[in-house]
Order: sequence, then structure tokens, then C-alpha cells
Amino acid sequence: MALKTTEDINKKSLKHNLQNSGLALFTDLYELTMMQAYFEEGMTQDAVFSLFVRRLPERRNFLLSCGLDTVLDYLENICFEDDDISYLASIGKFSDHFLSMLRDFRFTGDVYAMPEGTPVFANEPIMEIVASLPQAQIVETFIMNQIHLQTLLASKSYRVVTAAQGRTVVDFGTRRIHGIDAALKAARAFYISGVAATSNVLAGKKYGVPVTGTMAHSYIQSHEDEASAYYAFVQQYPDTVLLVDTYDTLEGVQKVINLSKTLGKKFKVKALRLDSGDLYELSCKVRQMLDNAFLNKVEIFASGGLDEGSIEKLVSSGAPIDGFGVGTSMGVSNDAPDLDIAYKLCLYAGKGRLKLSIGKPVLPGRKQVFRISEGKQDIRDIIVCADENFQGRPLLIPVMEKGRRLPESIVNLNSIRNYAKEQVANLPSRIKSIAKPELPYPVDVSQALSDYQKKVEEELTISVK
Repeated sequence: MALKTTEDINKKSLKHNLQNSGLALFTDLYELTMMQAYFEEGMTQDAVFSLFVRRLPERRNFLLSCGLDTVLDYLENICFEDDDISYLASIGKFSDHFLSMLRDFRFTGDVYAMPEGTPVFANEPIMEIVASLPQAQIVETFIMNQIHLQTLLASKSYRVVTAAQGRTVVDFGTRRIHGIDAALKAARAFYISGVAATSNVLAGKKYGVPVTGTMAHSYIQSHEDEASAYYAFVQQYPDTVLLVDTYDTLEGVQKVINLSKTLGKKFKVKALRLDSGDLYELSCKVRQMLDNAFLNKVEIFASGGLDEGSIEKLVSSGAPIDGFGVGTSMGVSNDAPDLDIAYKLCLYAGKGRLKLSIGKPVLPGRKQVFRISEGKQDIRDIIVCADENFQGRPLLIPVMEKGRRLPESIVNLNSIRNYAKEQVANLPSRIKSIAKPELPYPVDVSQALSDYQKKVEEELTISVK
């Protein structure tokens, strides 16, 4: 038998992780110690945990929910493998009886969630897990990790797409996003929000996101001159995008124009990419040069440290740019790199549960969110008890029952993208804008839910005295 090389082991490990299995230990230690304690105390009755964001970041008018598909795959497949059990035994914190129970662990609960691509506001449950207390507890870390990341990035990229006002936006962020999993999930989240394509080939294979790319400065540098680099590249890829700012941008454009004369009807270059300098000034000059050379169909594509602010400025100034490649600022959501996301127990053994901590309220019990419209425009939301009926459309739908995904949860990526576009279109203009509105979107709590919260608070206050 041939010995496995480090490369072989790394490849196997990567493939294993990407299949969304073997993730039972992707959890905080205290989830497992609490889980053991629950079993020892016989606390295995049904619980409800609610996932929500307490407050929106300063520069977000809403969030675009994302990551549900990843979570449901995880919940269907979570199990403790033999080497997981061996590792936990080595820690010395867990009994043999508990470890034996983990060998047979499966998630058998129910999940209610907002479909991916639903606009969501502060304190609205994005997802509620209904399962035995130990089951609902152990999945907290993974659920928060994935919904946080993907919702954060979908919300950021929505702003970039909005700023582009119909111009193409491409994801260039893979190399600076924080890790492999994040980069893959980012490409998917970006596509849901309206980004046209990604440079990440693995994301294309895994999720079906369209892939695209141009060329790097190194290709130009590796040739004796720009002209020979351009000529060689278009022999391989006639309808390519050529990078023109490696040395002198306008000189680079002129070399492309010269190439068009050399190739004549064989010249099929799609666009030129500007990656540095004053993009407004350069794009105007480049457009004029191309038009004067009768290359009106050759587009201008811009990249280089762009975000929604710089894109909005370029678009509003009339820069003749047809598309944008956006990397780091979108990939790490640098203006709002985290959400105040929480996963909180709100019902156990039939009793409402909450916290009394200042500034961290929890709405008890299982809940529903109704979105209320006038005509085709959404005007407000109301959070209610799950058994209340209101006019409007309910946002939380059953997506998993007894640990198995329901058909409603199995949606292809393009359908999710179209759904997101439709749902965002229904929002008031002031909320869809990337500018901060004078009047935020109203979210109310029903009288019945408010009364229930007060009742649970009073009971809890008495019990702790």
C-alpha cells in the first residue's frame, strides 16, 4: 500500500469538509458540556430557540437573509464519527455513557425559517428551531456561524449591486476573504443578492454560480511588451477582457486599438479593464479613444478597491463604466464586519423563557412575522405569537420536520436570486436605498406577544427573588 503524502491528506480533508459532513465538533465546548448536563438531569423535553439580529448595523437599512440551505444540510447530516468520539474521550470531560449516546445522535427536530433572500429587520426571528433541548443546543454554533456570515455578505453585496444601478458587478474577493469556506459561501450569497458572477471556480462547480475572469498584471509583465501580450492572449480567448493599466493606461489602450486594426474582423475583445488611477477621468478618456477608433462595442470594466460608495460616486458622475469587479470591501464587509446575531432559548417544556439582561431582550415562545403591504409595497412588519393570525404574508415557513428537509426548502439558486429581487423590490424606496433613511422600516410586536413577554418576565422576576 502506497503511503499517503501530505498533499493527499490535505486534498481528502478539504473534500470531506466541503461535503458538509464530519462537522459535529464544529461547536463550542460549552455546548457539549451543557448537553451532557441536560442528559444527566433528564432535561430532554422540547425547546424553541430563536435566531435573530438584535440591531442593524449603522449603514444597513435591512439585512438579506442567507445561509438556510447550508444549515438544513448540516442538520440532516450531523453525526458524531468514531474519531470525534475518541477525541472527546481524550478531553476527559465526558462520561462513557454520554459518549455512547453521542454515537447514535441525530437531529430530529423541526425548523421554521425565512426563505433565503427575504429582507429581515432587527429582532425578527430569521429561524426558529424546535427540538429536544440537547439537540437544539448543540447546533447553535454552526447555525450562528453560517447564517451570520452569509446574511452579512448578502446584505453588503446588495448595497454594491444597488450602487451600480444595473451595471454588471463581479465578485473578485476570493483571495482576501477569510478562509476557503467563507469565500465559497460568499460567492453564493453575492449571487443571491444580484452579483452577476464570481472569479471563484470552485464556487461555480459547487453552487452553479456563473464564473468569469479577465487577466492579471503578471501576464502582461511576463511578456516583452504589452502589445505581444495582448496579441498572444486574444489568440487563445478572442472575446476576452484586456487589462490596460500595467504600465501606462492610455498607452495600453492605444496598443489595443492598434491590435484591432491588425486583426480587423477577427478582433472580438469584449472590454478593457481599468484597475488603478482616477477611474472617472480615465474611463472618460478611454471611452473617447475607443469611440474615435470605432470600437463603440468594447466596454469598460473597472476594479481596484471599490465599494458601494465609490461605485455610487462613479455612476452618479456619469463615468462611462459598464461593469465593476469588487473584491475585499465586499468580501469582508469592511464597513460592518459583524452582526449582533443571537440564538436564544425562548421556550422549554411548554414555558416561555427569556433573559432579563439590560439591552438584550428575548421574545418568548414560538413566533411568526407578518409583512403587511399596501398595494405592491411593503409598509411594516409585525412579530406575533405563532398561533396568531394577521393580514399580510407570513415570513417564517416550515422547512424541516423531524430532521428531514421539506420540499419547500429545496429551491435552486436562480429561484432564490429571483425571489430576493422580488422581495427587495416590494420595500419602500427609502429602505432600498444605500443611504440611511430618515424614517426606518417599522417593526411592531403584537399585543398578545407583548402581554406574553410581560407575563414571563413577571414570573421569572418572582422566581429569582
